[in-house]
Amino acid sequence: AAEQGVVNAQYSLGGMYHEGKGIPQDLKGAIKWFSKAAEQDHASAQTALGLMYHEGKGIPQDLKGAVKWYRKAAEQGFAPAQFNLGMSYRDGQGVPQDYKEAYAWYSVAAANGQAEAVNRRDEVALNLTAEQLAESQALAKVYFVKYQPKQ
Repeated sequence: AAEQGVVNAQYSLGGMYHEGKGIPQDLKGAIKWFSKAAEQDHASAQTALGLMYHEGKGIPQDLKGAVKWYRKAAEQGFAPAQFNLGMSYRDGQGVPQDYKEAYAWYSVAAANGQAEAVNRRDEVALNLTAEQLAESQALAKVYFVKYQPKQ
Protein backbone atom coordinates (compact mmCIF):
# COMPACT_ATOMS: atom_id res chain seq x y z
CA ALA A 1 0.00 0.00 0.00
CA ALA A 2 2.87 2.39 0.81
CA GLU A 3 4.41 1.78 -2.59
CA GLN A 4 1.03 2.55 -4.18
CA GLY A 5 0.98 5.98 -2.52
CA VAL A 6 -1.36 5.33 0.42
CA VAL A 7 -0.26 8.11 2.77
CA ASN A 8 -1.19 6.40 6.05
CA ALA A 9 0.67 3.27 4.95
CA GLN A 10 3.73 5.37 4.09
CA TYR A 11 3.64 6.99 7.52
CA SER A 12 3.17 3.64 9.25
CA LEU A 13 6.00 2.04 7.30
CA GLY A 14 8.24 4.98 8.18
CA GLY A 15 7.40 4.42 11.83
CA MET A 16 8.16 0.71 11.57
CA TYR A 17 11.57 1.45 10.04
CA HIS A 18 12.20 4.16 12.64
CA GLU A 19 11.41 1.92 15.60
CA GLY A 20 12.56 -1.38 14.11
CA LYS A 21 9.15 -2.95 14.68
CA GLY A 22 8.66 -6.07 12.60
CA ILE A 23 11.71 -5.18 10.50
CA PRO A 24 15.30 -4.20 11.25
CA GLN A 25 15.66 -0.55 12.25
CA ASP A 26 16.59 1.52 9.19
CA LEU A 27 16.63 5.28 9.71
CA LYS A 28 17.19 5.98 6.02
CA GLY A 29 14.13 3.86 5.25
CA ALA A 30 12.21 5.82 7.88
CA ILE A 31 13.23 9.10 6.25
CA LYS A 32 12.22 7.79 2.83
CA TRP A 33 8.70 6.82 3.92
CA PHE A 34 8.13 9.75 6.27
CA SER A 35 9.20 12.05 3.41
CA LYS A 36 6.73 10.49 0.99
CA ALA A 37 3.89 10.89 3.50
CA ALA A 38 5.05 14.39 4.51
CA GLU A 39 4.97 15.53 0.88
CA GLN A 40 1.29 14.52 0.87
CA ASP A 41 0.64 16.82 3.88
CA HIS A 42 0.50 14.07 6.52
CA ALA A 43 1.02 16.15 9.69
CA SER A 44 2.33 13.29 11.83
CA ALA A 45 4.85 12.36 9.14
CA GLN A 46 5.91 16.00 8.79
CA THR A 47 6.48 16.20 12.53
CA ALA A 48 8.37 12.90 12.62
CA LEU A 49 10.56 14.05 9.74
CA GLY A 50 11.14 17.35 11.54
CA LEU A 51 12.28 15.47 14.64
CA MET A 52 14.70 13.38 12.59
CA TYR A 53 16.19 16.55 11.10
CA HIS A 54 16.27 18.17 14.56
CA GLU A 55 18.06 15.23 16.16
CA GLY A 56 20.23 14.34 13.16
CA LYS A 57 18.88 10.78 13.16
CA GLY A 58 19.65 9.01 9.89
CA ILE A 59 20.36 12.33 8.24
CA PRO A 60 22.70 15.24 9.03
CA GLN A 61 21.22 17.58 11.63
CA ASP A 62 19.39 20.44 9.92
CA LEU A 63 17.53 22.72 12.31
CA LYS A 64 16.10 24.87 9.51
CA GLY A 65 14.84 21.70 7.83
CA ALA A 66 13.25 20.65 11.13
CA VAL A 67 11.46 24.00 11.41
CA LYS A 68 10.24 23.71 7.82
CA TRP A 69 8.47 20.42 8.59
CA TYR A 70 7.23 21.51 12.03
CA ARG A 71 5.69 24.61 10.44
CA LYS A 72 3.91 22.62 7.71
CA ALA A 73 2.33 20.38 10.34
CA ALA A 74 1.69 23.23 12.79
CA GLU A 75 -0.19 25.17 10.14
CA GLN A 76 -2.47 22.15 9.76
CA GLY A 77 -3.35 22.47 13.44
CA PHE A 78 -1.19 19.56 14.65
CA ALA A 79 -0.50 20.34 18.31
CA PRO A 80 2.77 18.37 18.68
CA ALA A 81 4.25 20.31 15.77
CA GLN A 82 2.95 23.59 17.21
CA PHE A 83 4.72 22.68 20.45
CA ASN A 84 7.96 21.86 18.59
CA LEU A 85 7.76 25.12 16.67
CA GLY A 86 7.37 26.97 19.97
CA MET A 87 10.43 25.15 21.27
CA SER A 88 12.40 26.10 18.15
CA TYR A 89 11.57 29.79 18.63
CA ARG A 90 12.29 29.61 22.36
CA ASP A 91 15.72 28.10 21.81
CA GLY A 92 16.58 29.86 18.54
CA GLN A 93 17.06 26.56 16.75
CA GLY A 94 16.54 26.83 13.00
CA VAL A 95 14.99 30.29 13.46
CA PRO A 96 16.11 33.42 15.29
CA GLN A 97 15.22 33.26 18.99
CA ASP A 98 11.86 34.96 19.45
CA TYR A 99 10.03 34.64 22.76
CA LYS A 100 6.89 36.29 21.37
CA GLU A 101 6.61 33.67 18.61
CA ALA A 102 7.42 30.91 21.10
CA TYR A 103 4.67 32.15 23.41
CA ALA A 104 2.16 32.29 20.57
CA TRP A 105 2.93 28.77 19.30
CA TYR A 106 2.94 27.29 22.80
CA SER A 107 -0.42 28.96 23.42
CA VAL A 108 -1.94 27.45 20.29
CA ALA A 109 -0.48 24.03 21.10
CA ALA A 110 -1.94 24.25 24.61
CA ALA A 111 -5.36 25.22 23.26
CA ASN A 112 -5.18 22.23 20.90
CA GLY A 113 -4.54 19.82 23.76
CA GLN A 114 -0.75 19.73 24.20
CA ALA A 115 -0.67 19.84 28.01
CA GLU A 116 3.06 20.50 28.47
CA ALA A 117 2.74 23.59 26.29
CA VAL A 118 1.01 25.42 29.16
CA ASN A 119 4.13 25.17 31.35
CA ARG A 120 6.47 26.11 28.52
CA ARG A 121 4.28 29.07 27.54
CA ASP A 122 4.30 30.33 31.12
CA GLU A 123 8.10 29.96 31.33
CA VAL A 124 8.56 31.94 28.11
CA ALA A 125 6.23 34.66 29.39
CA LEU A 126 8.80 35.47 32.08
CA ASN A 127 11.07 36.77 29.29
CA LEU A 128 8.45 39.20 27.95
CA THR A 129 7.52 42.70 28.98
CA ALA A 130 3.84 43.41 29.60
CA GLU A 131 3.60 44.99 26.15
CA GLN A 132 5.33 42.03 24.46
CA LEU A 133 3.07 39.62 26.33
CA ALA A 134 -0.01 41.44 25.06
CA GLU A 135 1.38 41.30 21.50
CA SER A 136 2.09 37.58 21.90
CA GLN A 137 -1.41 36.91 23.17
CA ALA A 138 -2.88 38.76 20.20
CA LEU A 139 -0.65 36.78 17.83
CA ALA A 140 -1.73 33.53 19.51
CA LYS A 141 -5.38 34.43 18.86
CA VAL A 142 -4.63 34.95 15.17
CA TYR A 143 -2.76 31.64 14.97
CA PHE A 144 -5.47 29.81 16.86
CA VAL A 145 -8.12 30.90 14.35
CA LYS A 146 -5.85 30.35 11.34
CA TYR A 147 -4.24 27.04 12.34
CA GLN A 148 -7.03 24.88 13.68
CA PRO A 149 -6.77 21.07 13.54
CA LYS A 150 -8.04 19.61 10.30
CA GLN A 151 -11.17 17.57 10.70
